[in-house]
Amino acid sequence: AHRFMNHKAYGFSDPKDDHVVTAIEYQEVILACKYPKKTVSSRLEWKKLGRGISFVYYQQALQGAFKDRAELIDFSIRIKNVTRNDAGKYRCEISAPSEQGQNLAEDTVILEVLVAPAVPSCEVPSSALSGTTVELQCQDKEGNPAPEYTWFKDGIRLSGSPKLDAQSTNSSYTINTKSGTLQFNTVSKLDSGEYSCEARNSVGHRKCPGKRMQVDDLNISGIIAAVVVVALVISLCGLGVCYAQRKGYFSSIMYYVLCIMTCFHEHDFKGIFYH
Repeated sequence: AHRFMNHKAYGFSDPKDDHVVTAIEYQEVILACKYPKKTVSSRLEWKKLGRGISFVYYQQALQGAFKDRAELIDFSIRIKNVTRNDAGKYRCEISAPSEQGQNLAEDTVILEVLVAPAVPSCEVPSSALSGTTVELQCQDKEGNPAPEYTWFKDGIRLSGSPKLDAQSTNSSYTINTKSGTLQFNTVSKLDSGEYSCEARNSVGHRKCPGKRMQVDDLNISGIIAAVVVVALVISLCGLGVCYAQRKGYFSSIMYYVLCIMTCFHEHDFKGIFYH
């Protein structure tokens, strides 16, 4: 814990006079302290404000994470290799003896760190039925400022207005560039393809790998045929079990269940339903 002496102090601080400094992550920035001139008797402290107060410069030495990547220039601090964790509000406090007592002054600086997007997380369904509503999602949680999103189909950018998109014959999709969603109100087979998304802000941009979405029509005639086949198989199995029971081969209804399970073992009707 640090102990402070009480002095008769003169000076002022204007909280409305905060100034904002913007830096790009992994570059450098200078946090300037507005004070006329450093003197031999001046005492300087830099603090980072937040839920608690942490020292940045104290007892003529840089502290903590700033020790190896910052330097003092008069009353200002030059931070090398700025990170997003450095963002926040800083205060420099300067005290110097005078005839009236201890003269105090302070200045506050708000540091904003701009961060490029990471590779966005893209959710693209591998398959869909034509005529249904399908939503693709794209999200980045690191970019600052928040990125805007662009969707691509087979490497070609999808415009925000599908009616103006010469590469698409489906005019039923909408893109939310803020949330990153691509929604097909009524998806069609023409929408099958490889989809990817790009997150972009003023610092940089990243793109997720493409994922394929296959859209198929529902085969109504195939479904009817499958239902008929299933009904016939169940009927034949039922007749067989009844005949066997009358002959005394089975003594439990569980054999009926086993028969049906056997009749359907490894039958694949997948190709009947879709095409």
